[in-house]
Amino acid sequence: MLWLCGPPGVGKTTVAWELYSHLIRAGIESGFVDIDQLGICYPEPAGDPGRHRMKARNVDAVVAGFRAAGARCLIVSGVVDPACGVHVDQIPQAAVTVCRLRADREVLRQRFTGRGGPAELVDGVLREADALDASTFADACVDTSGLLVNEVARRVGERTGGWPASALSRSADVPGLSVVTAAGRGSALAQAEPSADLPVLWLCGATGVGKSTVGFEVYQRVLGAGATAAYLDLDQLGFCRPAPDDPANHRVKARNLAAVWRTYRAAGAQCLIMSGPVEDEATVKAYSEALPATELTLCRLHAGRQHLTERIMSRGQGGSWAQPGDPLRGQSVTRLLHVADQAVASAAGLEDAGIGDLRIDTDGYTVEQVADAITADGVVSEL
Repeated sequence: MLWLCGPPGVGKTTVAWELYSHLIRAGIESGFVDIDQLGICYPEPAGDPGRHRMKARNVDAVVAGFRAAGARCLIVSGVVDPACGVHVDQIPQAAVTVCRLRADREVLRQRFTGRGGPAELVDGVLREADALDASTFADACVDTSGLLVNEVARRVGERTGGWPASALSRSADVPGLSVVTAAGRGSALAQAEPSADLPVLWLCGATGVGKSTVGFEVYQRVLGAGATAAYLDLDQLGFCRPAPDDPANHRVKARNLAAVWRTYRAAGAQCLIMSGPVEDEATVKAYSEALPATELTLCRLHAGRQHLTERIMSRGQGGSWAQPGDPLRGQSVTRLLHVADQAVASAAGLEDAGIGDLRIDTDGYTVEQVADAITADGVVSEL
């Protein structure tokens, strides 16, 4: 495992995705995960400020899923505890190499605000950068000031001794890195099965319909109601080369979902909100079976051609959250219109099949209004 860390705005995710893409193109079976996606569970447990130990446990939890999908190495990007670094004691299934990215203070300021970061948070970002610069936990450090992404990626490879080849050769003879299945680890990480089924709300629908945005809005409302809750974007659990018979990577996503949910449940989560695509009832069944002792409500969001096309075009121009691996950002108009046509066809297919326990029309409505509609159906009160 290669973990790229550093202060907000330094380029961790961008560089990590560049490295992951290079490995995939080179034919090296690899996985990728953004650590922020493995720590969305609040309120955070006592004794784990920043949820750094929780995130490390979840990284370890998904290692078995990626390994089962054929991955030989995993790239992780995200923040770490500036005082302690990566909690490698929580990741016994992987040989962890930590590479810290840094940048000069003015460069970091420009990058953070340039990507939309609030100006009032800059001082905190710079304090974190100073603390990381004073740390000694990383195996390597790369200064990204004035460098393009591909050059930073090249230097990461150099500073880590040619990762992943060097790490793969070292890990081959490490007894502690034997395969441990998710089922085998359940008793160590999870609480006893809950006495009542825990509620799960799954937001699905065609590309561009607003699954993630609406799902996170609903999640924030659940937190506001006082519940301990978790949120997951299913796409963020399945970054590895798809199997020929599973092009959407549902198997690895479902397995990683089950593993991460165990960690969240052990941290006290009373419910889960998640977003992700569904093709048919068989897909729903696969995920349902990965979540025992839960009561799953599938809410399908629907939109017509005009709104799907507008949202897809907006995403292509960067008008959405900067999700790792967004396949639409920066694409040509021709490509985006093709994706829109596919989304319209997908929406029609889901409509004809009647997928979902609930159907919410998003045409012409704001995110808040769509969340209001879900609330009106009583789903949030059940959570």
